[in-house]
Amino acid sequence: MTQTSVSQRPTIAITCGEPAGIGPEISIKAAWQMRASINPVLLGDAALLAMLANDIDPAIRLSALSVQAWRNDGMPALPADHIAVIDCPVEIPVTPGKLDARNGRAVLQTLDVAIEGALQKRFDAIVTAPLQKSTINDAGVPFTGHTEYFAQQTGTEQVVMMLAGGDPLLRVALATTHLPLKEVSDAITFDGLLRTIEIVHTDLQKKFGLAQPRILVTGLNPHAGEGGYLGREEIDVITPVLEAAQVRGIDVTGPYPADTLFQPKYLQRADCVLAMYHDQGLPVLKHASFGRGVNITLGLPIIRTSVDHGTALDLAAQGLGRADHGSILEAIRVAAQMAAASRSA
Repeated sequence: MTQTSVSQRPTIAITCGEPAGIGPEISIKAAWQMRASINPVLLGDAALLAMLANDIDPAIRLSALSVQAWRNDGMPALPADHIAVIDCPVEIPVTPGKLDARNGRAVLQTLDVAIEGALQKRFDAIVTAPLQKSTINDAGVPFTGHTEYFAQQTGTEQVVMMLAGGDPLLRVALATTHLPLKEVSDAITFDGLLRTIEIVHTDLQKKFGLAQPRILVTGLNPHAGEGGYLGREEIDVITPVLEAAQVRGIDVTGPYPADTLFQPKYLQRADCVLAMYHDQGLPVLKHASFGRGVNITLGLPIIRTSVDHGTALDLAAQGLGRADHGSILEAIRVAAQMAAASRSA
């Protein structure tokens, strides 16, 4: 098998996440494993990453440069057996498994540099390892999550969370995300849901190369409301939105009862399922792909994928070799595929 040429490899920024978690370890492993098909750029504390890389495999070579050097001179040309690192140094030495708020701003810097590079087309995509939201908040920076931060920093009014994984591939997008269940109904509005469908449709075309994506939409209530006896959201909001989207040329159908939609006879003719709330769609997706699922943010002017798991501080505290890097591998592969589709769109 021939290796992909340097000019063909997409440049993918990999933010290493919470330094006390498993993010640095899985980022190094995935970057090293994927280096023949992508040009990986790790963003994190260079000294920590160098130490971990040597312990993981002495053959791994990291070449670090400062943020300012990267801004001034760009990425240097590196041999195929080297991985670039943009140094975002921590303030306090890292103890695996133990959070320290004083390192929160260093974590945030990795996101800022990655976003800057992607907006400038210096990175083809961004893959994010898990971070600890509390660390950034405790550092004095209001932070609700990766997705919201990427939207804010790119000036994006509305984004959509989508997870993908499993074999055959299943994509599940969400109309609402992290809300108390009692607030979901009020959050599903005509304008908001229509915009969500448009974002899903557009990104499936532009970032996944699907000429006419097929989207199936769940109802909100049991049995999709059962004609209004179990709720009117399907009648008053969801169905009118689907009709409006169809008029705009979007191949979207529903609302379907969520308890019967996730069957092969329906999914085989769908490119994506749009669920109304977090725990309506994601249990099925995570059952099919946990440990290999990919979190994708739709609606951004850049490509961003992530893992489907958290920082696993308990595993990090036990030492190297216990963390599975399968999810970040899949996130990198999907990011590379999206970058290729975006170039040819």
